[in-house]
Amino acid sequence: MVAPIRVAVTGAAGQIGYASIFRIASGEVFGPNQPVILHLVEVPPVLKALDGVHMELDDCAFPTLAGVVKADSDHLEDGFRDCNWVLCVGSIPRKAGMERGDLIRVNGPIFTSTGRAIAAAAAPDVRVVVVGNPCNTNCLIAMKNAPGVPSDRFYAMTMLDQNRAASQLAQKAGVAVGAVSNVAIWGNHSATQYPDFYHAKINGRPASEVITDSAWLQGDFISTVQKRGAAVIAARGASSAASAANAMLDTVKGIIRPTAAGSCFSAAVCSDGSYGIEAGLITGFPLVSDGQRVSIVQGQTHNEFAQSKIDITINELREERECVKDLLG
Repeated sequence: MVAPIRVAVTGAAGQIGYASIFRIASGEVFGPNQPVILHLVEVPPVLKALDGVHMELDDCAFPTLAGVVKADSDHLEDGFRDCNWVLCVGSIPRKAGMERGDLIRVNGPIFTSTGRAIAAAAAPDVRVVVVGNPCNTNCLIAMKNAPGVPSDRFYAMTMLDQNRAASQLAQKAGVAVGAVSNVAIWGNHSATQYPDFYHAKINGRPASEVITDSAWLQGDFISTVQKRGAAVIAARGASSAASAANAMLDTVKGIIRPTAAGSCFSAAVCSDGSYGIEAGLITGFPLVSDGQRVSIVQGQTHNEFAQSKIDITINELREERECVKDLLG
């Protein structure tokens, strides 16, 4: 019999958490033969709603759901006990008129306690995906407050940006989104991110050969992807939920499943100095996985336009780090 894995989700009763946990419980993410014990974590005022979520999980009767543990955010060690995965969704959501940077000082302190609890209670093989914004810097805070947990266990989500970029390229080219591959997101999950279209492919061809409108690629394409989160808020009055949940689960799948030959996926990881990006920053790179270990794709070259965009977003990450230097352990 396969031993269950334990997956913690913070903010489990919120919109992103709610859109994620049933898919995890169903076996979609870790496979139909892998039992999962869900650890659902919420702030104390929301625990009654979390009871309702638990009831719904019971009522789904998922064969792969081996158990449910509930904990409040005042007892994070209980919530993360022996967890193999910690999916950090819970945070103050971005509202209309707010940039992600506005959330730094609001959400940053949440991730000091998160990192400490992960170090104290999670399983030795724990892997962490941070979704709560600003996710790169929140991931950095958690990592710096989790002594003993290797830095390569921490990921911040840029897959949502990858999915947004792939969708825009597909629509412009008039193809199905599945025809688009190798879209890498460099830097910060913010309005400075650089969605790299130069290395993207459409039906195996360079995207810039299929889409010859270079003004669109260098202009509207990038700005649409960068500002998509704000556009969603303006349209629905709340931040992205279903698409963010989907991207979080895509990130986990990207980590645990071997990457197709010649392809890559996007997440922000602790820089090892690749491409001259300062070591220690949590920054978006093109990645590949062998199913066990994730590596940064090496050997890509960037023209002056692309490098200037990467420099802008890396500088923003440095600025964010400076804003939270007192929280970095």
